[in-house]
Amino acid sequence: MELSKTLSTTDAIKSGRLTASANLENKIARVEKYDSAVKAFIETYFDDARAAAKQVDAKIAAGKPVGKLAGLVVAVKNVLAVKDKKLTCASKMLENYVAPYDAAVVEKLRAEDAVIIGSLNCDEFACGSDNTKSAFFPTVNPVSFLGNDGEMSNLAASDKYVPGGSSGASAAAVAAGFCDLALATDTGGSIRCPAAFCGVTGFKPTYGSVSRYGMADMAMSFEQIGPMAPDAYGCALMLSVISGKDYRDSTTSKTTAISAPAPDFGTTKNKIRIGIPKEYFEGANPAVAKAVQDAMGRFAAKSGCELIDISIPAVKFGIPAYYLLVYSEFASAMQKYDGLKYGAKPESNDELVPTVSKVRTANIGKECKRRIMLGTYITTKEHKDAWYTKALKARAYVRAQFDDALTKCEFIVGPTMPNLPWKIGEKAADPLQSYLEDVLTVPANLCGLPAGSVPCARIGKLPVGLQVIGRRGADYDTVCLMAQIEYSLSSC
Repeated sequence: MELSKTLSTTDAIKSGRLTASANLENKIARVEKYDSAVKAFIETYFDDARAAAKQVDAKIAAGKPVGKLAGLVVAVKNVLAVKDKKLTCASKMLENYVAPYDAAVVEKLRAEDAVIIGSLNCDEFACGSDNTKSAFFPTVNPVSFLGNDGEMSNLAASDKYVPGGSSGASAAAVAAGFCDLALATDTGGSIRCPAAFCGVTGFKPTYGSVSRYGMADMAMSFEQIGPMAPDAYGCALMLSVISGKDYRDSTTSKTTAISAPAPDFGTTKNKIRIGIPKEYFEGANPAVAKAVQDAMGRFAAKSGCELIDISIPAVKFGIPAYYLLVYSEFASAMQKYDGLKYGAKPESNDELVPTVSKVRTANIGKECKRRIMLGTYITTKEHKDAWYTKALKARAYVRAQFDDALTKCEFIVGPTMPNLPWKIGEKAADPLQSYLEDVLTVPANLCGLPAGSVPCARIGKLPVGLQVIGRRGADYDTVCLMAQIEYSLSSC
């Protein structure tokens, strides 16, 4: 198997053919040249990154052991705490908040000699599917500027496409060459959607595989931190660093660290059965559906895997169950932002209720307010059984059907997104249209299953993502299959 881009960079740095400092300066040059158009970063840490890169170079020059991520440039979604740096969640409510400690995943990056270049934009408090809901600025998909030679040009392009959300800037930063790897979060597709739209690889681990300590979460029973990378090898490498038990996050109580990529990573060992659910193709854009079907056909012919048709009727309940439950959890999580103890400070000292109301009105965006209001409504005593309780039952139903499907096959494969990236502003008038775009990604979060997206085709210049869903806990096997698919399609 050919070296992946991530593996090539890692080998070059560890062998001394490329210094960590030179790798970083290449990335900084691209950020300075192109990020004014892409708008991926909320804050850059160039001085800190240069100091970290020099430390890596010194270790290598002295023949000392270095970490798995030695010299790789990593950017971090700005819902994850980086000590002494802003943690804004792309919201005015936290615009000036500085994190007093590192998130668990950031601690692990530093321990493995990663070079952290900065924090990335996102939809406000991770509420969105296209990265246009940030309180600061929308991030633009780098494909908006790509020329026929693959280089970025025409930075004033009038047709600007969304990068997907809420982790759109994480995918955009990888696609634009601003970093080698990026950390993101996925509540209902927030890693896989941007990966598909930007033509990179992203992976959402099994729920509980990665500590969420130091993350400003949107919905605690859904969300997971995961990697974005140019390829599946990069995702697997990052996953081997950030996964594992953490006493500060009880969801990881039975979790063991996922293995680093082995020398034979991404090679077919045994004939595998892959389920193709008809529901994942029925409502998809015909061109997207055909691209994914053709890609899987080529992969099956080359790998010898067995493709079987399956049906998961409960997919249709995914969106309503997901959004009702996420609204509820998000409304609860946002109660602390009252301007008194957390969040922006009030401009005047009125009575309690007017003070809190004014602070939240001025500093929380429209989409967040919509979710808070709906979440509060459906969890009231009068409406809880009619909405929230039924949504919990629907979640259990979806989970049971996916678990049953995964007894018939080892993996489930289909389109990541039902449509291609849309132009910025195209869906702004009707939020329901954006919600419906999550139909193929939310089931993995409802069920706590590992799932990732790999690029499989382009329609014009717009990428198409292929989603792989694995059995609970089979994270390494799932990302390994993603690598097999990548390699197979690249060599066809």
